[in-house]
Amino acid sequence: MKSIRPIEKPAPTGPPAARDFGPAFLLAQLGSHAAQKFAERLAKLKLAPAHAGILHILAANPGQTQQALAARLGMVPSRLVALLDELDALGLTERRVSAGDRRRHALVLTDKGKKTLAQIGEVSREHQRQLLAALSEQERQHLTTLLQRIADQQGLTRNVHPGYKTLRNAPRVR
Repeated sequence: MKSIRPIEKPAPTGPPAARDFGPAFLLAQLGSHAAQKFAERLAKLKLAPAHAGILHILAANPGQTQQALAARLGMVPSRLVALLDELDALGLTERRVSAGDRRRHALVLTDKGKKTLAQIGEVSREHQRQLLAALSEQERQHLTTLLQRIADQQGLTRNVHPGYKTLRNAPRVR
């Protein structure tokens, strides 16, 4: 009896289709694109994404210490100091002596910091509208649910960008 050889398909030529890369690649591609576009939009406010994230966290948790903030961000405290120095220099944050422990400083937003945070919110909403323009509102909600499930399964801290952990030098946007 003669053996049957499978028919070999010729190797594809030209650029591979997006489906060949799969959802992990698409997430990375879109993540990189989204981060770049968001950074460009924030640069108009003379801020970097790392600054915006810190302002959001301080607004939600006023009075926390540098050590607590560094722990939440998963970053080395000395790297955080440079970012906080920039935010202080811009008049967006202040370090105040903690009422509970005079050896520590509480981090708070200034009035200017609160106004800037409102501007960041406008930039963020416009960024999201443009990035997700191809989707209906229902599709956006469904995508958010699916992505949050993946982020939770991966052990990512909610509302904290994992890039803080690898941030080597403080962004300098001026």
